[in-house]
Amino acid sequence: MTLLTDATIARLQAAATWPEFVTDRYLVTGAIGRGGMGAVYLAHDQLLGRDVAIKVSNAIASETIDERLQREARILAGLEHPGIVPIHDAGRLADGRLFYVMKRVRGTTLRAFLDSVPPLGDRLRVFERICDGVALAHARGIVHRDLTPDNVMVGEFGEVLVLDWGLATGADRAGDEPGTVAGTRGFMAPEQARGATGEITARTDVFGLGAILRLLLGGAPPGEGAARVPRPLEAICAKALSADPADRYDSVRALAADVAQFRAGGAVSAYRESLLERAARFGRAYRTPILLVIGYVVMRALVAWFVGN
Repeated sequence: MTLLTDATIARLQAAATWPEFVTDRYLVTGAIGRGGMGAVYLAHDQLLGRDVAIKVSNAIASETIDERLQREARILAGLEHPGIVPIHDAGRLADGRLFYVMKRVRGTTLRAFLDSVPPLGDRLRVFERICDGVALAHARGIVHRDLTPDNVMVGEFGEVLVLDWGLATGADRAGDEPGTVAGTRGFMAPEQARGATGEITARTDVFGLGAILRLLLGGAPPGEGAARVPRPLEAICAKALSADPADRYDSVRALAADVAQFRAGGAVSAYRESLLERAARFGRAYRTPILLVIGYVVMRALVAWFVGN
């Protein structure tokens, strides 16, 4: 008897689940990845002449998976923002599985982006753009719940996109079950980790963003080591990563505003400066005019000295 190898079984599974559409509009050209709820394929939209990504349900006639995929598609459809992948189409395959079509994103994950060790300013600008998309979702009553460096893409032309809204939930908490732990270890807020679904709010995403910020600053996720970063930025991270949601930033916009203030050389709300630190920051922010004034004073003093002699 010949036993099938793991590779052979994988190929058979891939062939059995390969998407077959009712029409010939989409030509699937390859697989991108697979998750617990669905697989994502690269395809060509033959009607519009463009490449797209298509997410397909993992199961046929699974009410739970169908409901979750439909929710994800509807959530994406309602979040029109440059930092969120747009959805183009949705429907069912010939075998009854649900699918939805979205923009094909070209670029690298945030984690891979960090391999190039970009300057601090560039990393902070990327973070602010992540916050922009998440803030839009919060304004629509949607909490992402799975913000990680693997769910953020940095595109070829600097675009920053928040991906994978499969765990996203709205104010109605539809689909949530008490005690269910959903998220990614190291980026889950404490209320997520203990399955307190009723406590999930926008501040839950603030925690995930705080973990991403720490990683951007050269550190590790909470519980896996601390980063050596400027004190104001460390204070921003600490506030975002507070165990008690009440001690975190009350919104993503407030978190992003503090980061923008630091990048611009201003004071941040999360950190109380000493008088010396304030003077040093003032000196950095106004270095050029200060040097001009000092130069002017020195020149006048030299002129007065030469005239007097």
